[in-house]
Amino acid sequence: MARLFGYVDVTDSAFIAAALSIAFNPLFWNMVARWEHKTRALSRVFGSPHTACYCLGAVILLLNCVRSHCFTEAMKSQPKLEGLDCHGAYYLGLAILAVGTLFVTTSFLALGFTGTFLGDYFGILMEAKVTSFPFSVLDNPMYWGSTAIYLGWSLMHASPAGLLLTAIVAISYTIATLYEGPFTEEIYQQKQKGVKSK
Repeated sequence: MARLFGYVDVTDSAFIAAALSIAFNPLFWNMVARWEHKTRALSRVFGSPHTACYCLGAVILLLNCVRSHCFTEAMKSQPKLEGLDCHGAYYLGLAILAVGTLFVTTSFLALGFTGTFLGDYFGILMEAKVTSFPFSVLDNPMYWGSTAIYLGWSLMHASPAGLLLTAIVAISYTIATLYEGPFTEEIYQQKQKGVKSK
């Protein structure tokens, strides 16, 4: 990791924009979702929790497009690493990207739109915990799949800046899971208590 800093200009505006967008996205959706869970303000504004969740999901998708664009621009603005600029690294990156895409896509299919985009914070709860693939393989496959996509993309571009930004993605998602996991568990525990009290 220390060697990467020798190849990356962290003061470059494109790199800073990418790093900020990476850190901002999970912070934004966690803050908005917790606010919604506490106040139900978005559900009232949009007339239903489903509509509110779909709108937040659309904003999250847009922010993810911005993040990916900033990530790519940051890689373009910085030099390649000669040792990675070869067919082997390119195809390794392509394979990692494919696995990441598989995890993200199958996570979405298993959870559905509202399950993916924080529907539980809107009171849209799933009947049971999803345990099918890819959740049978690892926890938080959407996050780690997304991280793998960025890692693969960075290797395909032989980009030290991309590798460093991928590390920021992994750190951001790790922090997000520390906040999301316990809070989501609490939501479902409250649901179970409500069912038992009936």
